[in-house]
Amino acid sequence: MQDDVSELDRMQAAYKAAVEEWISAIRHEEALASVDHKISQVDKWEGAHFREEDVRRKVKAAKKQYEDALRRKFFKF
Repeated sequence: MQDDVSELDRMQAAYKAAVEEWISAIRHEEALASVDHKISQVDKWEGAHFREEDVRRKVKAAKKQYEDALRRKFFKF
């Protein structure tokens, strides 16, 4: 039983860490949206958007893993 809880704790911590990384990526993208109207700045902004999307996928995967584990624990499927 303790192993189940420690694994859930690990998944929960991984999910929370991914969310924090995502928040940081969103804030970075938002900061770049407020810069000079130059092509180099627009390129950086676009790059930040792609990074945010990558981190978002990571968050969704961590959330799914954690939710699936909770379903197995509580609902046995």
